[in-house]
Amino acid sequence: MSTSKTFKLDGKTISFNDGDTIMDAALRAGEYIPHLCHNPEFTPHGSCRVCIVDVNGRQVSACTQPAMAGSEVDNASDNIMRQRRELLQMLFVEGNHICPACEKSGACQLQAVAYYTNMLSPHFTHFFPRRTVDASHPDTAIDFDRCILCELCVRASRDVDHKNVFAIDGRGINSHLVVNSPTGKLGDSSFAASDKAAHVCPVGAILPKHTGYDKPIGDRLYDRQPVSIVGDVAAHEQEQEH
Repeated sequence: MSTSKTFKLDGKTISFNDGDTIMDAALRAGEYIPHLCHNPEFTPHGSCRVCIVDVNGRQVSACTQPAMAGSEVDNASDNIMRQRRELLQMLFVEGNHICPACEKSGACQLQAVAYYTNMLSPHFTHFFPRRTVDASHPDTAIDFDRCILCELCVRASRDVDHKNVFAIDGRGINSHLVVNSPTGKLGDSSFAASDKAAHVCPVGAILPKHTGYDKPIGDRLYDRQPVSIVGDVAAHEQEQEH
């Protein structure tokens, strides 16, 4: 007689199927693990490391780590939450994230996860990088200031839209998002506002034109409920469409 496979997540028993990652099983069970680059529609990437958890004394990314029967997973200790805050603080200072002036405020996953982890200040010295805004496309603008290199738009354009509009170029601190077009401009690419890649950005880097502040601050997704209850913006929007 076979028994279901389970592991413990902060003391709670979580069932999982063969091939599940810790993230897969946790989200299915309604347990939130903070994340930015993860999207259940795409192959796990593990680039943001915000979903770091401790498994039997070893730190791993929940989105890429296969679930293991009998394992003990720490998702909420002071040490794990501190490391997440530090990762988020670095993301905030490496770009130009001015939340009060950002159209995504209240619907930004980066902002929401920062609140969830009790990140109250950026802590580190701001880089203030000089990055451009690409407004060449008639329906969509890109603010490169806000890109966190999660590669969700890269994966969506490649795996769903089959266009390969986006890519990451450079290494280390010089890594940056690029547009695959003759001029490097979005307006000269095959990108369309209906593409999956137009709707997966967890921050305010890829923005639709002509609809700015269509929902007032105070009435947006994460203004009403925390990210631990609502989940990520892309998944929520997908549910609303169905």
